Order: sequence, then structure tokens, then C-alpha cells
Amino acid sequence: IGFNMYALYVIGPGLESQFGHGRFLLLYLLSGFAGNVASMIFSDAPSLGASTSIFGLIGAQAVFLYQNRELFGERAQAALRSIVMIAVINLIIGLQPQIDNWGHIGGLVGGLAFSFLAGPILRVEGIYPAYALSDQRGTGDTILASALVGGGFAILAIGAVLIGLV
Repeated sequence: IGFNMYALYVIGPGLESQFGHGRFLLLYLLSGFAGNVASMIFSDAPSLGASTSIFGLIGAQAVFLYQNRELFGERAQAALRSIVMIAVINLIIGLQPQIDNWGHIGGLVGGLAFSFLAGPILRVEGIYPAYALSDQRGTGDTILASALVGGGFAILAIGAVLIGLV
């Protein structure tokens, strides 16, 4: 619980400022849902906590940096390497028997997918000194991404129940 709270404290505010409150909430909830579906399908252990959502935020941060790499320049590449390293280290730590890595992987996939489809794509508008960043994604992108990610994982969960995996 402590790690999850710390990770949310470190990653959350910056990501929420870029995504906005509503889109960030959807990212967090859909990542948690995706991780719990993956856990339900691939693991016999009970899934607890918010680590599935935290892994979704890690994936979203990576997608945000990748999709806006021209804006951030070389710093994006260094930050992406750090994020990948953090994810890999945490997945290695998750190989311990009492940790549900399937939930982490599902949350990561959910966060990656949602952010790829609905995450902010920033563009510079105007000229110096009167320029601003604007997000090229609209509400429709967020609705579509929510439907695809949430619906896709819901179909996986229903399918797993129907064929008797759980």
C-alpha cells in the first residue's frame, strides 16, 4: 500500500495536469479494471490494491512522452528509458510468489492502450512570446478509448467466465 501511495504521489500530479482531471480518472479506473481482469484470467491469487492502476499510470507516462517526443526533445528519450527501467524492475520484483504480476501487466496494457488512443498530443500554437500548448485530442477520442479499452477488457472477462477459466 505504501509503494502504491508513493507512486501515485510521484507520478499522479504531473500526469493529471497533462491529462486533465476527468481523463486522468478514466485512465486510473480503466487501468485498474484491465489489471484485475488480467489477474482474474491468469492468476489464482486474489487481486488487491491499486498497483494495477499504478502500472497503468507508468504506461501512460511512457506513451505521453513518446507521442510528444518532438516537443520534449532529448529529455523525452532519457525519461522514456527511466520509465521502461522502472517498469522492468517492478515486474522483476513482481516475480515473487505473493505479488500478482498478471494484474500489473494487465494494468500496464490498459494504461498503454488508453493513453495511445486518448492521451494528450500537445502542439505549440502562436509565436514567442505569445505561444501556448494545446491538446489536439478531443472528448470524442476519450470516449472512444474508454469504450474500446473498457469494453475490450469486459469482453475478455465475460469470455473467461463463459468458457470456465474462472
